[in-house]
Amino acid sequence: MIFSLLVYAAPHSHQAAESAYRFAVAALEQGHRIHRVFFYGDGVHNASALAAPPQDETDLPARWQQLGEAHQLDLVVCIAAAVRRGVLDANEAGRYEKPGHNLRGGFELSGLGQLADAAIQSDRLVTFGA
Repeated sequence: MIFSLLVYAAPHSHQAAESAYRFAVAALEQGHRIHRVFFYGDGVHNASALAAPPQDETDLPARWQQLGEAHQLDLVVCIAAAVRRGVLDANEAGRYEKPGHNLRGGFELSGLGQLADAAIQSDRLVTFGA
């Protein structure tokens, strides 16, 4: 089965982001395919390279990055939601004249068309968070 995931929750404020990650791991272990993980709303914080959780907590953004690299996952971050929340790649930082960028490697900023495509290309679009 081909899944795409829609993650609305930030990694530090809601269990939904962790649940999405665990779902992705379990699906991949069972031989399913993940077409795309789309981060929207506060979920864009899962793509921040500046997250620094305490040592006794899970670094969920790093885990997403590692999972993406290990399985060549398409980790897409809604550009409008990301810019609004200060998650920028180098291009957007330059466009908005910001002093730096913080989009974690392995993640890509893109528009809602990628979410629509994910829904079309997948057998199931599973949503985490609200």
